[in-house]
Amino acid sequence: MSVSDPRPAQPSEKQSNDQIGDLVQLVKDYARQETIGPLKGWGRYLAYGAMGALVLGLGLAVTLLGLLRLLQTETDAFAGPNSAIVAYLVTIVACFVVIGLALWQIKRRTSLQRKEPS
Repeated sequence: MSVSDPRPAQPSEKQSNDQIGDLVQLVKDYARQETIGPLKGWGRYLAYGAMGALVLGLGLAVTLLGLLRLLQTETDAFAGPNSAIVAYLVTIVACFVVIGLALWQIKRRTSLQRKEPS
């Protein structure tokens, strides 16, 4: 009769270190996949949004300046000494209208989550 060892066979230390190294590498790869990939997508999204906002803002500023100059030079309604301020007020009102329209659209489209059906 042979006497068997009650302890289970231990894997060699080298094999254990390889498994730990593989596990660490697997966790690193998974973390990169789940963080860096989506961050690159968000970075591209934010870059296009910032460039679009800059171009749109510059275009609106030039348009509003053009409206002001149009009201000052091409109309006779704002030709008086004290009535010149009216052209500025009309331009400011137009600016607030554009801001209001932008905020209205932003409020309408801010929900990124899908609504649950009732």
